[in-house]
Amino acid sequence: MNLQNPDPAAVVQRQLAAYNARDLDALMAIYADDAVMYEHPDKLLARGTAALRERFAARFREPNLHATLLHRIVAGPLVLDHERVTRTFPEGPGEVELVMTYEVQAGRIVRAWIITGAKRLYTTRC
Repeated sequence: MNLQNPDPAAVVQRQLAAYNARDLDALMAIYADDAVMYEHPDKLLARGTAALRERFAARFREPNLHATLLHRIVAGPLVLDHERVTRTFPEGPGEVELVMTYEVQAGRIVRAWIITGAKRLYTTRC
């Protein structure tokens, strides 16, 4: 992992790049070994890199997965990203807006929270 720049915004930017590249090893190197991910405020989604790896690996199987950063706020060790994520839902392709909050300590993400907006399915035109 690149700890040359442990700045929280730089760490989260590396996380976003690894996510969009579907580079599971690079992504896991950015998370602390005991990192936790929650659906805001406190519903546990994953604890530790094994659970995070499983969660991301499933997501990376989606053919059109891509996260676009819309806005970023940095407040000390916390980074809040407003993202639009293109996904392949069971009902078909679409997108969802998310607010991701990351807590960064010593150059690694230790906690993350997800706030999920409404799912929007793409419509096809004839």
